[in-house]
Amino acid sequence: MARRASSGINPGLLIGVAVFVIVAFVGGKMFLGRKPDAIAGSKIEMEDMLENANQLRGNEYVIEGVVDEKLRWTQDRGQVVSLKVEVPGGSEYVGVEIPANFSSLNIEREQRYSIKVKFRQGGIPVATDINRL
Repeated sequence: MARRASSGINPGLLIGVAVFVIVAFVGGKMFLGRKPDAIAGSKIEMEDMLENANQLRGNEYVIEGVVDEKLRWTQDRGQVVSLKVEVPGGSEYVGVEIPANFSSLNIEREQRYSIKVKFRQGGIPVATDINRL
């Protein structure tokens, strides 16, 4: 009685595993590679802010820029950061107060952020929502 040769790996199983790996890779890339959207709202006109920021008090605007410096931080009062905002003709720097309720958020230098701000008395922008881009 002769022995039969083993058939090896089932081709259907091999194709199924390959398809699963490809789908998992593409799905993971789409899910993890997605960047959060910018915050909805009207973008600030830097000329208006630089001319007279006090006239903007009570209004909310969105500022997008790169954190240049973290100027001050206290646990009970929050922090102030300097945002480098690109405008036609160069860059402008804006100081933004970040309240203590954002203390769990780690704001890093040289990272791009979209920050919704509300201007308070004196034309000082105070963050109401922060999203890293």
